[in-house]
Amino acid sequence: MATRKEFLKTAGLVGLAGMVSPAKVMAQSAPQPSPASGRHWADGSRLIVSVSMQFEAGGQPDDNPESPFPRNMPRGYRDLPAATWYEYGYKEGIPRMLDNWDKHGIKVTSHMVGSAVEKHPALAREIVQRGHEAAAHGRDWASQYMLPYEDEKRFILDGMEAVRKATGVTPVGYNANWMRRGENTLNILQELGFLYHIDDLSRDEPFITKVNNVDFVVVPYTLRCNDIQLVAGQWFSSDQFLQQVKMEFDQLYEEAAHRRRMMSISFHDRIGGTPQLVKATSELLTYMKQHPGVVFKRKDDIAKMALADKSTIRE
Repeated sequence: MATRKEFLKTAGLVGLAGMVSPAKVMAQSAPQPSPASGRHWADGSRLIVSVSMQFEAGGQPDDNPESPFPRNMPRGYRDLPAATWYEYGYKEGIPRMLDNWDKHGIKVTSHMVGSAVEKHPALAREIVQRGHEAAAHGRDWASQYMLPYEDEKRFILDGMEAVRKATGVTPVGYNANWMRRGENTLNILQELGFLYHIDDLSRDEPFITKVNNVDFVVVPYTLRCNDIQLVAGQWFSSDQFLQQVKMEFDQLYEEAAHRRRMMSISFHDRIGGTPQLVKATSELLTYMKQHPGVVFKRKDDIAKMALADKSTIRE
């Protein structure tokens, strides 16, 4: 199994960002024999696991960014310890997670903040070259829901272009800051050519909604299996995180015998990339892969499958 250092030695053979072929980065786990139509996934999978890896470090604001430290510094002063907490995300977190994904042979979706990608384009490019999806996550770490239509469109487009410039791939998926999209967001995403968004917690499987009478996919996100909610927010230990996510998997796998199910898990660069959480994640992936019919898919592939399947839920 190639390590990150071994990958970097040969990455030049892949080519520059503009030469990366999206068709070459969509390898998937082998599907199982197809069950009854309409109950399971079109490729025969029993349960699809969708992993997110948020690339945000470097895109946070200088004044009072969210961090483990109290947000009580006067405006105009940079929170230097908090800055190093974020630096961990691109120096250690993402590289460690990338090696873990390779170790287990899975592909994930990385939601990339535009300003973070602009500061670390080589890392963004490596994520794509190693077979993972580059999705958009806004221009910077700011709210967009209150912006006028054209301003929000520019906000989304700037982030989208930053990802495209760094990776050579145009994002087709979107995640708003803290999921807080506005009334115009879906119209803008559709106008810009996106296929799906994840800012929805309402189901455990993807569904299709109409935006201006055109199909648009929702690939639901999660807070229950999310390191920023459980570990950073509630101070779960790695054992508690592992147990909670494992219990979620067991229940969804049981339900998946009779209906279409998708499990969503989310990791953030400076949290999910810590040694103990990567170790816990490795144990979790090993456990999941022991179950027949479990596959791991990027969100763009899930969205395309949902669009092609006439039995996908429509709202």
